[in-house]
Amino acid sequence: MRIAVFPGSFDPLTNGHLDIIKRGSYLFDELVVAVGVNTTKTALFSTEEKVHLIEEAVSPLKNVRVVTTQGLTVDLFKKLGATTLIRGLRDEADYRYERQIAEMNHQLDSQVETIFLMARPQDTYVASSIIKEIAKMGGDISQFVPKNVSEPLKAKFK
Repeated sequence: MRIAVFPGSFDPLTNGHLDIIKRGSYLFDELVVAVGVNTTKTALFSTEEKVHLIEEAVSPLKNVRVVTTQGLTVDLFKKLGATTLIRGLRDEADYRYERQIAEMNHQLDSQVETIFLMARPQDTYVASSIIKEIAKMGGDISQFVPKNVSEPLKAKFK
């Protein structure tokens, strides 16, 4: 069984994230979306809220499951018996950063392979931080996030 892991903070889940999840689910027998608990960032959504929103958004994809993780991604990779890490790339800056992470993960565990999926053109400029700023200022975020994320995100700033 080919298992892939798509790790991230998903604060909030964007249409770009969802597109990578869908595309990854077609390539692997199982795709595990790993919601990382990042202690260096202050998250807008709690880990439980993120998991719930992602599970709701991916519910039509029967081979996708959502887990939480702390610590090294390579440890989760081993625990799940995964074969591949999936990362989405929007631009050259993402590539440089993600390549460093991929190389480090491979150094930590030579079994870890990372594949990069390029963001669709309509998602190349979409970042969670920008979406949060638009929502904070009362802007329309509906085109950037899944339907089930839009209202909870707006509610965070009321």
